[in-house]
Amino acid sequence: MKDGIATTCPYCGVGCGLLVRRVGERVEITGDPDHPANRGRLCAKGASLAETLGPEGRLLYPEIRGERVDWDKALSTVARQFAEVVDRHGPEAIAFYVSGQLLTEDYYVANKLMKGFIGSANIDTNSRLCMSSPAAAQQFAFGEDLVPGCYEDLEQADLLLLVGWNAAFTHPVLYRRMAEAKEKNPGKRVVVIDPRRTATCELADLHLQLSPGSDIWLFNGLLEYLKREGRLDWTFLENHVRGFGATLDAVSGLSIPEVARRCDLREADVAAFFRLFATTPRTVTVFSQGINQQVTGVDNCLAILNVHLATGRIGKPGACPFSITGQPNAMGGREVGGLATQLAAHRDFSAANRQQVQAFWQAPRIAARPGLKAVDLFEAVHAGKIKALWIMATNPAVSLPEAERVRSALARCEFVVVSDVVADNDTLRLAHVRLPAAAWGEKDGTVTNSERRISRQRAFLPLPGQARPDWWIISQVAARMGFGQAFAYPGPHTIFREHAALTALSPAGPRLRLDPSIAASREAYDLAGPHQWPAGAARLFGDGRFATDDGRARMKPVAPAPAGEAAGLCLNTGRVRDQWHTMTRTGRVARLFAHTPEPVVSVHPRDAARAGLKEGAWAWVANRLGRIAARVQISAGQRPGEIFVPMHWNDLFAAAGRVGAIIPACCDPTSGQPAFKAARVELDPITPAWQALLLTRHPVTPPAGCLWHRVPVPGGYRLQLAGLAKGTAALPPLVAGRGEWLRLEDPAQGRLRLARLVEGRLEALLFIEPGQGRLPDPTWLASLLDREKLDTADRLALLRGEPPEGAPQGRLICACHGVAEGRIREAIRNGATTVIELQARLNAGTGCGACLPELKRLITETPSAPSPAFCHPQGCDTIDGS
Repeated sequence: MKDGIATTCPYCGVGCGLLVRRVGERVEITGDPDHPANRGRLCAKGASLAETLGPEGRLLYPEIRGERVDWDKALSTVARQFAEVVDRHGPEAIAFYVSGQLLTEDYYVANKLMKGFIGSANIDTNSRLCMSSPAAAQQFAFGEDLVPGCYEDLEQADLLLLVGWNAAFTHPVLYRRMAEAKEKNPGKRVVVIDPRRTATCELADLHLQLSPGSDIWLFNGLLEYLKREGRLDWTFLENHVRGFGATLDAVSGLSIPEVARRCDLREADVAAFFRLFATTPRTVTVFSQGINQQVTGVDNCLAILNVHLATGRIGKPGACPFSITGQPNAMGGREVGGLATQLAAHRDFSAANRQQVQAFWQAPRIAARPGLKAVDLFEAVHAGKIKALWIMATNPAVSLPEAERVRSALARCEFVVVSDVVADNDTLRLAHVRLPAAAWGEKDGTVTNSERRISRQRAFLPLPGQARPDWWIISQVAARMGFGQAFAYPGPHTIFREHAALTALSPAGPRLRLDPSIAASREAYDLAGPHQWPAGAARLFGDGRFATDDGRARMKPVAPAPAGEAAGLCLNTGRVRDQWHTMTRTGRVARLFAHTPEPVVSVHPRDAARAGLKEGAWAWVANRLGRIAARVQISAGQRPGEIFVPMHWNDLFAAAGRVGAIIPACCDPTSGQPAFKAARVELDPITPAWQALLLTRHPVTPPAGCLWHRVPVPGGYRLQLAGLAKGTAALPPLVAGRGEWLRLEDPAQGRLRLARLVEGRLEALLFIEPGQGRLPDPTWLASLLDREKLDTADRLALLRGEPPEGAPQGRLICACHGVAEGRIREAIRNGATTVIELQARLNAGTGCGACLPELKRLITETPSAPSPAFCHPQGCDTIDGS
C-alpha cells in the first residue's frame, strides 16, 4: 500500500510518478520510488508542484463576454453557435485547437466530437509544434507512429547520441539517469550534437557544435561511412527493410571533409564520431526539438532512422532511435487521433478506416480527409474561413509563430471559446466564452510518456468553484448538439475502455493495442499502475517485424535543404531550466524564477561587440515581423552569428517578451511543424533613459511606455523597468500607502531610493537609476520582503544599495535548496574545489541535479579555483520518495 495517492507529474514527457499526501491543510508531493520512469526522483519543477496549488488566478466560473453565467447557459451558447455555423457554412468552418496538457480521455472525446459528429478533421494540437515531425517520420519508417525503445536503453547503451536535446534543462530526471549510468560504466561514451554549448555538454565526451540545419549532412555522411567501412547489417536490410538501395545510392561518395565543411565542424571530430558509431553496436540516438523544429524536420528524423535501420540497431537492449517528447501527454494525444492528420488509434483517412471508425462510434458522419494543421488552421481563422474556434488548455497567442497574426486572427473570429484553468492569459483575453476546466490534481485520467508508458493521473483535490473536467465539458456540448447518447460517459474509465476497444479493431496497424482490462471496471481503472503498450513490450521491432503492410521497415533518401538567407543573426529558441511553456503553472512559484528571472538573449562575445552590447544591457531582437526586448547574456557557448532566446515569456510577465512574435510561420511541408530554430533577426542596443527596481507585497500595473518584466518573489513581487523616454513621475505612486518612509534622493542625477515600512516590515521599495546606471543586486533586496522586520543594518544597507555580508546574491543556481551563485562562488574561494565539496557545504546539487553542470562551470570560472572533479554518484543524491 503506497503512502499517499499515486499520480503523475504534469510537466515534461518523462512522465514521473508522484506520491501526494495531505498533511492537515498542506499538500506534500514527493517522487514515487516505485514508478519506473523516475524511481523517486523529481526535478525542481516537479518538486515545487505543491506551491502551484490554490485558487489564486483561477478561472472558477463560466463567462460569456466577461459576464459570469451558469453552466447551462454557457454550454447551450457554445452548442447553439457551433450548430449554426455548421448549418450556415458546413463543418469545415469549425475548428478545435487542443493540447498535450489534456489527459488521453479528454483528447479522445474532443477528437470523437469533431471528426465523427461535427464531421470535420479540423482538430489539431500544440503537439504539432513539437512532435509532428518525428510522428510523420516514424509513421513512414515503421508503419506506425511508435517509439521503439525504453528509458532503460539510455542506461544500457555504450554510446549515447543526444541530438538537439538539452536534457539537463528539459528532462533533468533522464539526464541524471544517463549521468549515473556513465559513472557506473567507464566505457560509456556520450556525443552531444547541438549548435549551442548547453549544460548537457558537461556530460559529453564529444560535442559536435554543428551549424544550424546541417544535421542531414552529418547523418547522411555517417550512413556513407558505415557502408564504406562494411558496418551495415546486410542480413537485417535484406530481410526486413525496403528502400535501402536508393537510400545508400543517394549518399554515395559523401566524404568526411565534405561533411565537415557543410556542418562547419573539424574533420577530426567528424571522423571520431563516425568511428565511434561504427564500432559501438549498443547505440541509442535521442533526438528532440533541435531536430524536430526545422523546415526539414521529417527528413532530419528519417536521416537518424536510416542509420539505425541500416545497422539493425533497433528494438534491442541499448540500441534504438528515441524521439523524446516535451509534453506530458504528447504521445497519448497522438494515440487517440489528436492530430488533424490522423483518425483515432493511429489510423489514416483511408476509406476502410473511415468506415470502421464511423461504425464503431455510430457517428452520423465522419471526416472525409485530414484537417488543417496548426499554422494553417489559424491562417484559416484569419482569413474568415473558420468561423468558430474552441481552444483547450493552451495559449497559441504566445506559442505559435507569427504570434501577432494569431492574435489578429482570434480578434477577427466570430466565436472563440477557451477552456482553461487560469482566469487570464494572452489567449483568454480574446475569448467570447471562457470555460473553467479542472486543473492537475483535480481530475482523473491517463497520460502516456515518451517510452509508451501509460500512467494514471488521480484527483486529490476537490473541484474549486464550478470547474469541471475537460471530457465532461466536451460531452455536455455534444449532448446539447444532439449527440448525447454517444457521449453519455459516467466517468473517464468508460472513455478509456472505449478507446482501448477501438485500438483492438483491424485494419489498424498491427502494433497499437491497448489492454482493455485496465478499464474493465471502475475499480480496475482506479487501481491501474504504470504499464507500457503494447502489453509487456518494453521494446518494439527487435524481431524485424514492422507495422507496415508487408512487415518491412522503410528507408528513404533525404537531402539537405538548400542554404537559406544569410543576412542577420540566426535565432534559436527553447526552454530555460526551471520554467514550463507559457508559465501558467511555474509562474506561480517564486523560486522557479530565480535562475532566469527575465527574457534573455544569449550572444557570442564577437556578435555582442559588433552590436555594441554589454553583459546585462537591454537589446532589441528584431526582424520584419516585429521586435522583442531582452537582457543580454554574453556566452561563448553560442556559435558566432547565432543567438538564443527562451520561449516562455508572455504579456503577463514581460513587456515585448513573446519570441513567437518574431518567428516566421515556416513549416516542414510534410508534418506542418514550425521552424523555431532558424529565424533571421538583427540585434540593436536599447539605451534607456532610466532603469528601476520595484518590490511590492501586492501586484501593481506597470506604467505605459516602458520595458518591464515581473516575477513573484517570497513575500511579494519584483518588477524591473527601463524607460525609453525621460520622466519617472509615474513610478513613486506605485509604492504609495501608509507607513514609515526611508528616502534617499539625488534629483540632479535622477537617482531615487525609496522604501515604505509598516511596523518595521518592508512593504514596498523603489530604486531608480539614470540611463544605464547599475541597480543593486535584486536577489538580496527581494529577500528583505520575506523578513518580519528590518533591523538597523538592513535599513542602512538598503539605502546604500549594498548587500550586507552573507546576503544572497546573484542567480539562484540550485532551485531545490535555494543556493544562489554568490554563496557558491564564496564557497569555491574558501576551498570547495570539487562538486562533492560544494554538495557537502551547501547542499547544492543534491536535489534534482539539473544544476550540476553549472556547479562545474562555476568551479572552473571562479578565480584561483582548480579544475573540477567529476561528480561521484554518491554525492549526487536526488529527491526521492522516502
